[in-house]
Amino acid sequence: MKLNQSAFLFVDTSKGGFMPWYNGDYPPSYKNQPPKLRQKAVEIANEILKESSDEGIAIATGLKKAREYFKEHPEEANEGENQED
Repeated sequence: MKLNQSAFLFVDTSKGGFMPWYNGDYPPSYKNQPPKLRQKAVEIANEILKESSDEGIAIATGLKKAREYFKEHPEEANEGENQED
């Protein structure tokens, strides 16, 4: 496997496919997003990558769908923010 550092994706050259973002890795375009939105966008983008290997579509759609999700579920957007560690 080779690491494609610019997109934070592992490319499995033996199978020609992509492995999803994980363990805090995410597309650079998600960098300035709120953590909950970013986490949801990564979750959605990973599911899209399972269906299609088009990284650009997965990134854009993941962020768009995550925004829609939190618009429909605003109670989850702020969940846990007021808790102290």
